[in-house]
Amino acid sequence: MSAAPPSRRWLRSWPTRCSSWVDMTLPAADQELLDAATALIRQRYIVGRHHIAAALRTKSGKIITGLHLDTYVGRASVCAEAVAVGQAMAQIGPNDPITDIVSVRHPRPTEQNQDIQVVAPCGICREMLRDFAPDARVLLTDDTSGGLRAYAPSDLLPLKYHRKP
Repeated sequence: MSAAPPSRRWLRSWPTRCSSWVDMTLPAADQELLDAATALIRQRYIVGRHHIAAALRTKSGKIITGLHLDTYVGRASVCAEAVAVGQAMAQIGPNDPITDIVSVRHPRPTEQNQDIQVVAPCGICREMLRDFAPDARVLLTDDTSGGLRAYAPSDLLPLKYHRKP
């Protein structure tokens, strides 16, 4: 039985209901990035420990993933985007810039909607993306169409703090 093409709100149901279906309106490169983040959170989700995964792509095409690290002391928690960017800097350095990033959230078992969803980076991660990936495309759900839309980090954090020389 083949999956029926989803509606314009495909993203909200795609990961759990149509995991083998590829949306033809989503560019293959974006689909690949979304698949990498979704696969990681499905594989590593642990209640109270890991509920967000991020996947980024560098200019050379390398995909690097990161997993949210939740701790009992909230300030010690680390976002998936920060882990992915740190991995990119450790593995390849600044000579292969980050071009795209997406983050997905696994629902908690008590939530009615059990679909994995794309989520926006927090404020701290928006600052970090402005510093380490200023020209990247941040993929987010477009509330109007329900599909994915790319934003520049500067769109997500328009008035960034800059140190004076």
